[in-house]
Amino acid sequence: MEGIFKAYDIRGTYPNELNEEKAYRIGRAFVKLLNLNELVIGHDARLSSPSLVQAFSAGAKREGCEVTNVGMVSTDMVYFALGYYGYPGACMVTASHNPPQYNGFKLLKENVIPLSGDSGLPELHSLYQKMDFSPYSPPEVKTRDIYEDYSRFVLSFIDPSLILPMKVVMDAGNGVAGLIARQVFSSLPQIEILPLNFVPDGRFPSHEPNPLLPENRREIMESVIRNKADLGIAWDGDADRCFFIDDRGEFVDGYFITALLIEAILRKFPGEKVIFDNRLIWANLEATRRNNGISILNRAGHSFIKARMRQENAIFGGESSGHYYFRENFFADNGMIPALLILELLSVRKVKMSELVGPLKSRYHISGEINIRVDEPSRLIEKISRQFPGGEISFLDGVAVEFPEWRFSLRPSQTEPLVRLNVEALSPGLLKEKTSLILELIKRG
Repeated sequence: MEGIFKAYDIRGTYPNELNEEKAYRIGRAFVKLLNLNELVIGHDARLSSPSLVQAFSAGAKREGCEVTNVGMVSTDMVYFALGYYGYPGACMVTASHNPPQYNGFKLLKENVIPLSGDSGLPELHSLYQKMDFSPYSPPEVKTRDIYEDYSRFVLSFIDPSLILPMKVVMDAGNGVAGLIARQVFSSLPQIEILPLNFVPDGRFPSHEPNPLLPENRREIMESVIRNKADLGIAWDGDADRCFFIDDRGEFVDGYFITALLIEAILRKFPGEKVIFDNRLIWANLEATRRNNGISILNRAGHSFIKARMRQENAIFGGESSGHYYFRENFFADNGMIPALLILELLSVRKVKMSELVGPLKSRYHISGEINIRVDEPSRLIEKISRQFPGGEISFLDGVAVEFPEWRFSLRPSQTEPLVRLNVEALSPGLLKEKTSLILELIKRG
């Protein structure tokens, strides 16, 4: 497929890889593929987003489809609009956490089911290649303000009366999260917001909207310490992922947040199924067992997690990358619900964030995801899998090998010639030793 068609979405640099002509053709192809008579569209804060929305909408209208534009919103707000109002299709114009020169499209069909490289995007690409471009005027579209309905919906996942007073630094990264956070947290006056980068600016002047990179967390970490805040919450550019800083100014890995969310959900709904990816698992297994749930391991990736959740009717799904999925949220991921659930869990437990996550961090020591560029990821993974004959081995997603006191997973990237390594161990020394061992094996090829 053409380079802009990725494993999970359509994405590229603007305007050389992705532009209005291509957006127009994608809009036509999307409507034709799904035989849509109506769709909903929203966009992030990127400077190129409004013109790409207009072009996509013009292509959709050309094929006879009515378009409702919900304006500048988060990706999960488009998911919400699709599921809550019952549109048959949706488009979010965003490049998520990528630098400002990027943009893209996340496309979904009825029931908030995403088009992906495994289902939908190859067929879309085939149609896209056949579509011609016609000059267009700004199309007539409907508009809809969904902020109030969305805010009421995400707040329904908690009991607002339980929330204790807290001082929270929130970093929107000049993406769309600031608009949404003000709306949502206006219903929780006991939460004092210390806002960072709340004004949407598609140039992202403060830092790239990717809190997974340490350099992009420096500002919020310093602010938490300086203001003696209870915690910090940061969102990526399209605000469908949130990340946490504890009261000591330390970043909390998404792996541990997944375990805490498992506790928060199963506390309300014991006995339910929860799904998480195979990269790191021990903390999640413990949280599920301790809270009387049923654990299911799955391949990483939002389309795989969502499909498995539907299959199992699981109440929650979590990935260590910061994507958190909820059955009552149309099996989709969301960036506000986890923030609310963590605030509720802190309130119910009456502990600080560092105390909430401390037992997990002290027991399960993790390498963090290490990405290594290699020529033949599949061949390397198969070779590494033969180096540990004494371990319990799984090929669910790449390879995972488990021993009583340590384990690792090594999986190929879906989009680049990389392998992604995660190691966890029951002691810091063992973690360092085994991580070095595997990196040396990878280096040898």
